[in-house]
Amino acid sequence: MSTPKLPEPPGEPAPASGNDNRAGGSDSPPEPGRSVAPSRRSLLSGAALGAAGLLIGGGSGYAVGRSKPAEVGAATNPVPAGSSGSAPAASEASSGAVSSARPGSGGGADAVNTAGADDAVVPFYGERQAGVTTRQQEQMMFAAFDLTTMDPLAVQQLLGRWAAAAARFTQGKPVSGGSTPANRPPTDTGEGIDLGAHSLTITVGFGASMFDERFGLRDKMPAALRPFGKLPGEGDMRPELTGGDLCVQACADDPQVVFHAVRNLTRIARGTAVLRWSQLGFGRASATGTGQTTPRNLFGFKDGTRNLHADQTADIDRYVWVDDAATDQPWMVGGTYLVARKIAMVIESWDADFLADQERIFGRRKDSGAPLSGGQEFTVPDFHKTGANGKPLIDVRSHMALAAPENNNGVKILRRGYNYTDGQDPVSGRLAAGLFFVSFQRDPAQFKALQTKLGAGDLMNEYVTHLGGGTFACPPGVHSAGDWFGKRLFAG
Repeated sequence: MSTPKLPEPPGEPAPASGNDNRAGGSDSPPEPGRSVAPSRRSLLSGAALGAAGLLIGGGSGYAVGRSKPAEVGAATNPVPAGSSGSAPAASEASSGAVSSARPGSGGGADAVNTAGADDAVVPFYGERQAGVTTRQQEQMMFAAFDLTTMDPLAVQQLLGRWAAAAARFTQGKPVSGGSTPANRPPTDTGEGIDLGAHSLTITVGFGASMFDERFGLRDKMPAALRPFGKLPGEGDMRPELTGGDLCVQACADDPQVVFHAVRNLTRIARGTAVLRWSQLGFGRASATGTGQTTPRNLFGFKDGTRNLHADQTADIDRYVWVDDAATDQPWMVGGTYLVARKIAMVIESWDADFLADQERIFGRRKDSGAPLSGGQEFTVPDFHKTGANGKPLIDVRSHMALAAPENNNGVKILRRGYNYTDGQDPVSGRLAAGLFFVSFQRDPAQFKALQTKLGAGDLMNEYVTHLGGGTFACPPGVHSAGDWFGKRLFAG
């Protein structure tokens, strides 16, 4: 398959018309789209806008201007824009911790857990995509897209435009540095102006449905990406909230920054891809680096105490990043697989349960996060320790016991989820809230093994329902201007 050469865009991007999403499209003005901007930024903080907000701003595709290449390397920690200090480590899996102490072990202020400065920048260009082992930010927006084109060249050009736009967004810049004529729609929707980057990362993945006859990619689909089928505990997954040809995960320490990124990538995709489903997340539900305190989920428990951390480089290489031995497709070497699940929580029923039963379900104390076998939060749980009644102190069907590496042949995944709320369920009148689960692994079979066990026997299943999600292959990073997401996939 031939690889297109993306033309160098002029200082002012030329809008395309109709369905022409190729760089340097028609000079005729694009068809104006409907634009209804959110009236209050505070709505985003509560993640109340839901998917509807992405329909804002129709404009045609844009040949975005390229930013200057940043330092090659996806850093774990953000750096201020314009910093004259040394560049971060080249590998995203490198340690960026400000403290060598384990989270929750005491000591000084939790610097890494503090939201970064407005101008904090995570480098976009690098061997691996950012947003995987990067210090987890406080806000997230996830979006899945369906491709509407049959032209593989148009897909590549969309991925090129997304890469160029992402390089600018992650530096706190708009879509283009050029000015917009008064008789054309603005090239950028504008709500991100003056906000700064806030450690924004943009991670892109490909769904199994993209590897069909439309684009000649059937032989390029990794064996690991083949659909699971229906897993235990996932009988209520909704088709309209599941799957997608492409996905975008945008994470930052400001809700409007992530919304701006996904909104404008959706706008750029017009004529080539349409939004399938999306989700806003708030209040990270995982810790991905030493120095970050373990956050709490909406059940009130610490979540992800035993999660992989970026500084655990041996485990990260073994369980997260794809290498030659882990794939049948060379283009995926250096990439990873993303699994997402929208998990609704029955908040009202949970709130009525006894504390002792809540702790039995999790296998941990609610206040400290310590395992019920004793110790502190990071004490290794003893699944064989029994109480006076001769039964294990940690229930064998507790969430922790079923998910523990010791009980799953050592299997680990990197969790990077967020809490979410969609307001009130109009039918039941209950809170529509839960966990937007995201995990990264070198093979989706790792998630499948865990979910098969959890779905069949987890005591928590009484209070949760899996509503949607997807599995996506995230290719290696974008190396420099002119490169794009998945370029090697389309080569040859």
